Amino acid sequence: MTKRSFYIIIFITSVLLSKQALAQQPDGVPLLPTAFRDAPGHDTISIATIPWKQFFANDELAVLIDTALANNNDLQIAISNIEIANKSYRAAKLGLLPDITLNAGASILNPSDNSINGLSAELLLQSHHIEDYSLGMGISWEADIWGKVKNQKKEALARYLQTQEARKAVQTTLIAAIANGYYNLLMLDRQLQIAKRNFDLSDSTLQILRAQYNAAQVTSLAVQQVEAQQLTAAQLIPAIEQEITIQENALSVLSGVNPAGFTRNKSLDDLQLTSFASGIPSALLDRRPDVKSAELELLAATAKAGYTKAYMYPSLTISAQGGLNAFRASDWFNLPASLFGIVAGGITQPLFQKKKLRTQYEVAKIQRKQAVIRFRQSVLKAVEEVSDALVKVQKLQEQQSVAASKVSTMQQATVNAGQLFVNGRATYLEVLTAQSNVLSSELQLASLKQSQLSAVVELYRSLGGGW
Repeated sequence: MTKRSFYIIIFITSVLLSKQALAQQPDGVPLLPTAFRDAPGHDTISIATIPWKQFFANDELAVLIDTALANNNDLQIAISNIEIANKSYRAAKLGLLPDITLNAGASILNPSDNSINGLSAELLLQSHHIEDYSLGMGISWEADIWGKVKNQKKEALARYLQTQEARKAVQTTLIAAIANGYYNLLMLDRQLQIAKRNFDLSDSTLQILRAQYNAAQVTSLAVQQVEAQQLTAAQLIPAIEQEITIQENALSVLSGVNPAGFTRNKSLDDLQLTSFASGIPSALLDRRPDVKSAELELLAATAKAGYTKAYMYPSLTISAQGGLNAFRASDWFNLPASLFGIVAGGITQPLFQKKKLRTQYEVAKIQRKQAVIRFRQSVLKAVEEVSDALVKVQKLQEQQSVAASKVSTMQQATVNAGQLFVNGRATYLEVLTAQSNVLSSELQLASLKQSQLSAVVELYRSLGGGW
């Protein structure tokens, strides 16, 4: 067969097999609503587009977040996973290039004098041994007729992009955790102030009652009840201090440093709520790292189904080899007499693989269906989280407004009860009730303020902000 005939056969074969087995395009996107439930308006711009430093606008909090982004161990692992996936993707991009090998060898064979090889060497070479020296290069290339390599590259790219989305997800979760921890610390600071002030207030009332008891104006029961009220406030102080230390330790670990405390110059009352425009639900497909990761998982599963199917089709391989070959070392580099070359082509069709290839393809199709379901679920979960955060922000704001009015009323009632008690126009029980009510209402107000701030943080995270 001439070279021309060989290339013609290869060309015709390539044309006949040129119809590629393309994998299906990703699908499964659920029908999204035009707006989030309980959204205050129909803003098309989401707070998720605001950089986190602008969104929080708090120097103390910004330092904590910057430290965490630089030192957090989970984030460092996510970054290293990106590097691993990048190397795998770069390797997959070279799949269309031919395999090239370089080989060199020398051998000496001493055959039996009575063997065919021995008799031939003695007759032709006048030697009792056979030498062989070779130096050559081989090239082998498989035509990507069915898109096998192309789909492998698509899968590698999807896996690489998934690691980037994983880093974004870790970062958004980390920023939200730092912000919530910081707001919780400010709430605990506020509650500690309330407990200490209530302790001092109970102490003043106790001093008055003791004086009245010494004057035989009240019984010992009155003194004991006020002492119990004071001890309740006293017990609350170390409990809150314990929670402060635990929260500081948690923030330190998130920041990748040893547990330690830190000074806070801000108070809970200094914090102002930012805008909470939610935008449109379809933006979650691009902003939410977990949703994007699920979409990329679907792309990877689609590509895998494509190349596992391609393994069942014929493969066309073209190979070539050339170099130098000689029976004597002295003739090894004698050009052009020592030159040799081989060109070959072949088509391989799997026939009986014990259903191995078919099973791999069927499994890949099932995995793709699973990826479709997970993608749909991730979108629905994202919409649910945004809707939950929106209603929390609104309803907690309403509760906080009511609680603030209640605190104002209770504080005035405590002042009035104290004045009436001093003038003998109110009993110690009325003073105790007023002091107990103002303590619980002030603690509740601080907790509601922290819950609303955390709800705004959760809204920012659930919309995909923070990366």
